[in-house]
Amino acid sequence: MQDILDAIMAAEGSSDPARELAAVAGLAVPKSYRGVVVRADEVEMFDGMAAREKDPRKSLHVQEVPTPELGPGEALVAVMASAINYNTVWTSIFEPVSTFSFLKKYGKLSDLTRRHDLPYHVVGSDAAGVVLRVGAGVTKWKPGDEVVAHCLSVELEDPAGHDDTLLDPQQRIWGFETNFGGLAEVAVVKSNQLMPKPAHLSWEEAASPGLVNSTAYRQLVSHHGAAMKQGDVVLIWGASGGLGGYATQLALHGGAIPVCVVSSPEKADLCRQMGAELVIDRTEFTFWKDERTQDTGEWRRFGARIRELTGGEDPDIVFEHPGRETFGASVYVAKRGGTVVTCASTSGFMHEFDNRYLWMNVKRIIGSHFANYREAWEANRLVALGRVHPTVSRTYPLEQTGQAAHEVHRNAHQGKVGVRCLAPVDGLGVRDRALREKHAPAINRFRGH
Repeated sequence: MQDILDAIMAAEGSSDPARELAAVAGLAVPKSYRGVVVRADEVEMFDGMAAREKDPRKSLHVQEVPTPELGPGEALVAVMASAINYNTVWTSIFEPVSTFSFLKKYGKLSDLTRRHDLPYHVVGSDAAGVVLRVGAGVTKWKPGDEVVAHCLSVELEDPAGHDDTLLDPQQRIWGFETNFGGLAEVAVVKSNQLMPKPAHLSWEEAASPGLVNSTAYRQLVSHHGAAMKQGDVVLIWGASGGLGGYATQLALHGGAIPVCVVSSPEKADLCRQMGAELVIDRTEFTFWKDERTQDTGEWRRFGARIRELTGGEDPDIVFEHPGRETFGASVYVAKRGGTVVTCASTSGFMHEFDNRYLWMNVKRIIGSHFANYREAWEANRLVALGRVHPTVSRTYPLEQTGQAAHEVHRNAHQGKVGVRCLAPVDGLGVRDRALREKHAPAINRFRGH
């Protein structure tokens, strides 16, 4: 890998970085690389433990793995940086199911997908890096291109996927439901996962928006989601976090009125720095009396607090992702005819709500799962234009991925937590210095948190 890294590093400070990066085309692809893996023989290591006590530092390992065969329509990417998403936490604690069940099922699809069914799973659903090789039929990308990867892997052999790829029966989340993910020195992606790296961002900054920014874009902006419009009141749970931080920015730049729900004064301050004026401290409300009983009085008190901030308006849109802990309150506080758009469920998948508040007030619940290529491309374009900014707060080297995932699992982080894969230090990969200088305060907002 060293000769590849040397070629990429030669672009730093070069007057013609594209020429330096094109040199990777003449270098041999390594026979193996280091990747962050979970192991099939350890899937029972946390049996009997509460989810919160399961420790990603024990299950995520950095090990040398063979470089897989490159198939048609695929690209091999030298990964400079990646990031932690909650799906990597789920993979690391083997919940709600072991991801080896996904790999086994995918491996049965074809001779080529059989590569994915292995006794180890290279994880990670974000990446920024340089294309090393492309497979047969790839014409849009070439070795040396600086790219980021979105995480929707889709076969596109079924007609159901050609109106919206999220409806394709063979759509999967790369690095979660497929192998050879982005928390590694090398990753294998489909060419239609690739997008141009924003030129004003460093590698670790460019790697951080992919999954969460695209997910937030589909949930809020796309017609497949809530179709947010100017003036909409948008309640955003976890508004300074990896997903909510992008939802907050999209709401602000789309002319909506975000009501940011956070769990600490520090997180509230970050929301205000982004430009949000209406902030609620999540810790002031307890929506469950016990594990089985929700407190509807707290729902009403929460709704009253929202109306106090908005001048009497209920949310047009509730941006949901905590799940079980908050979903009953979300359905209750949405306005008559309003929308609850939901993904993830980090606090639990089994949601409970009072359906009277849904059906009698003609509210809607929309399920949203990542984004299609068009939506991911548009979300990345906003980053490249400097309209939406990365929320990476801190980074770790590849060897400390377990610690990075542990912080996300315990919610001991702000925004996104980045991982340097091949990049030796933070701050490399910036090409457009003028655009960076223009947006430096916003880019640096989350740093150090």
